[in-house]
Amino acid sequence: MSEFRLIQISDTHLTRRLSAVTANFDRVSDYIDATRPDLVVNSGDLTFDAPSHPDDLEYAKALHQALPVDCRKLPGNHDIGDNPTEAGPPPAQPVTEASRQLFLAMFNEERWQFEAAGWCFIGVNSLLLNSGLDSEAEQFEWLAAQLSAAHGKPVALFLHKPLFLDQPDDPELAATSIRYIPPPARLRLMTMLQAVDLRLVASGHIHQRRDYSCGRVRHIWAPSVGFTIPDSRQEMIGLKEVGLVAYRFQPDRFEVLHLRAPGQSDVDIEHALREPPETN
Repeated sequence: MSEFRLIQISDTHLTRRLSAVTANFDRVSDYIDATRPDLVVNSGDLTFDAPSHPDDLEYAKALHQALPVDCRKLPGNHDIGDNPTEAGPPPAQPVTEASRQLFLAMFNEERWQFEAAGWCFIGVNSLLLNSGLDSEAEQFEWLAAQLSAAHGKPVALFLHKPLFLDQPDDPELAATSIRYIPPPARLRLMTMLQAVDLRLVASGHIHQRRDYSCGRVRHIWAPSVGFTIPDSRQEMIGLKEVGLVAYRFQPDRFEVLHLRAPGQSDVDIEHALREPPETN
């Protein structure tokens, strides 16, 4: 395969309780049907609040199964809980083995690796990092094997949380480790990635679109498919809009297209939560 087309969606936050968010997912599904990429990747937060509402997992599974092309999935903090952190307040819903197993039972994957168009694609469960769970050590061991098997191919890494804001040694990182990969697991991951030809890090989580390079690595923050977060709750870092990201990979190069599906609307989550639920 000399060319591989991939669409990244993220932070779909699906739940029966928010019809406007589901409508945005439906518009993205229509766009995928019209363009037929080789693969879709959801980089996490498939659900709105699975740790408190496990039925969100079933709803998200049904909608993803209806997508017209194959979809690889990664868990987000709204799917399995958040990373413990050494700085800042602890997460209200820390990741647990039980929540991880629920996600695996529903979607059959939390990490993956495949090759296409001369590239090595790797997806990891970023919520395990710094968790201290046995599955964190297992994932690091698995990741080391995948990186070793890349054999010089350019690597594209997909995960839910961005590695950092602007630089690996950002002073702000310790205070915002809920937002990015928390130390010390971040340092271990970054050290492992230095051994390969890493070209792309694609993440979500922030609900803001961003595209920048650090060294030779391009960092893409996919926006949420479902909704935006108002400035009163989150400062502006990138571009606050809903949408998706389309990639075209060819041997030793790739292109990125930032877009939104026709009919998607910038749902403000605070407004959506105030809307009364639909009744059938």
